[in-house]
Amino acid sequence: MDSHLYPLRFQPLFRQYIWGGRRLQTELGKKLDSAGIFAESWEIVDRGMDQSIVEFGDLKGRSLQQLIAEFGPQLLGDYVFEQVTDSRVPEYLQHRFPLLFKFLDAHQTLSVQVHPDDNLAMLLEPPDLGKTEAWYVIDADPQALIYAGLLPGVDPEQLENACTSGATDSVLHSFHPKPGDCVFIPAGTVHAIGAGLLVAEIQQSSDTTYRLFDWNRLDAQGNSRELHINEAIHSTNYHLGPVGPQKPKLTEFPEAVELVNCDKFVLNKWCIEQPMILFTNDCFRILAVVHGSMDVSSDPSGIPLNKGQTMLIPAAQDKIRLHPHEPVEFLEIFVPRSKRRGRFEPI
Repeated sequence: MDSHLYPLRFQPLFRQYIWGGRRLQTELGKKLDSAGIFAESWEIVDRGMDQSIVEFGDLKGRSLQQLIAEFGPQLLGDYVFEQVTDSRVPEYLQHRFPLLFKFLDAHQTLSVQVHPDDNLAMLLEPPDLGKTEAWYVIDADPQALIYAGLLPGVDPEQLENACTSGATDSVLHSFHPKPGDCVFIPAGTVHAIGAGLLVAEIQQSSDTTYRLFDWNRLDAQGNSRELHINEAIHSTNYHLGPVGPQKPKLTEFPEAVELVNCDKFVLNKWCIEQPMILFTNDCFRILAVVHGSMDVSSDPSGIPLNKGQTMLIPAAQDKIRLHPHEPVEFLEIFVPRSKRRGRFEPI
């Protein structure tokens, strides 16, 4: 294990969008330093000026970008480091943490939007990654909706007509989610998170978003937000169809289910009541607690990892002990590769 690396906690970056609320504070314990509405808490990000900053330990004050520059393979793992330094990747996108993790408080419904895939995003100036993402529903009002995917048979012309006539929701599939649901949104999927949802989101490190419809909403200055209908129509994958909650898959561990396994990331949910050992297997691990609290060995903060808190385990850490204070549910996220051994074992 590299002696300079340890489990990393970062200072959240907050975003005040018009659809936000206050549940990042009331339900997830975030310390919001002002009144008003807060929509997102970016927990782990390495994207230009948007940088996660280490909160505790000898590396306090370092950015995630600086950590990758200094400890690249030890932090990311050899095979992920090879991916982010590949000469075929545009220089602008190299040496970047490949994922972005955030919490969202949807007090109002988000805009109807779509994200380009990698091939389309590479044509932008400057080039960008596509944006495949997944949502884990932490809390949901009974009437809350998720819009995900087009209804069967909707084509580009029908989608454009629906958007320009203000009837975009008429061509969208929707459902009422419940806490614990996971929704996988591949790039090219038209989608919107509805009002009344508290969500954890993992995505590619991209912020390229094309809005099709914003519910005729005005911002604080009385202006409509910009739409990108032509770009959105071109970026939509019309073969994906309606999207519903993921069906959890059993794993080799009774405490874990696999929620998403795609080429960009793996998302697992763990429910543990006894101490466990985490093996990193040459890849970083993002851990995000969605219920309860637990201690993580080698954590310099000396405090439990509680609901709404996130930690990055460096690949070089090899193994970490997790000690729950109560039944704990947490998300585990990493970049996949084929044929990996087990990640958790009883102590």
